[in-house]
Amino acid sequence: MELGSLEQKLKNNSYPGRGIVIGMSPDKKYAVTAYFIMGRSVNSRNRIFIEDGEGIRTQAFDPAKLSDPSLVIYAPVRVLGTKTIVTNGDQTDTIYELMGKGQTFEQALRTRTYEPDAPNYTPRISGVLQIEKGVYHYAMSILKSNEGNPESCCRHTFTYECPIAGEGHFIHTYQGDGDPLPSFEGEPERVGILGDIEEFTQMVWGSLNEENKVSLFVRFIDVETGGVQTRIVNKNR
Repeated sequence: MELGSLEQKLKNNSYPGRGIVIGMSPDKKYAVTAYFIMGRSVNSRNRIFIEDGEGIRTQAFDPAKLSDPSLVIYAPVRVLGTKTIVTNGDQTDTIYELMGKGQTFEQALRTRTYEPDAPNYTPRISGVLQIEKGVYHYAMSILKSNEGNPESCCRHTFTYECPIAGEGHFIHTYQGDGDPLPSFEGEPERVGILGDIEEFTQMVWGSLNEENKVSLFVRFIDVETGGVQTRIVNKNR
């Protein structure tokens, strides 16, 4: 798979929906992850990211405009020991709880399916970064309907060992805008990871569609020390 430009992939897609990026910084010092949300409805756009312990959660910017919290209010990021879990829904809690009981990432996600938002059946995308004693690897998952058929769930897990400096993978919920929204297809896209946390955050936020972008989370984790740098950007202020 050719190494693509994350900046161009974002600029050329007005509605990738929600997206997860995981990879390695160019200097190989940091494990990198980013999670963004976008929205077309008032309910989806009425959100911000806030810090919640070692992770983050979504919150209604204007509580009076929150019409349905079921698929928009959740914890996208939680930390379980040496693992950082990043997802686009409340499956974050499922992964956290079941991995905490000794199950694997894939086993935990066996208990979940795509989102119940017919006719889109939005995929559940998830990632987990594990850093232990200077060793870093990560995995990504997508749970999606079988070509829009709600009776069949397709489950795909991708594991990446010994990440390469300046490279990562990008998975998102939708191929682009549409009605119904077309689900992501294929493997997570191989993309370049460029710059430090400030440059990377600015690039991702600046590349997302101005009308549809809502919030962005970026974290750089020092592979040797476990030290964390985090950036949160919210359109609603």
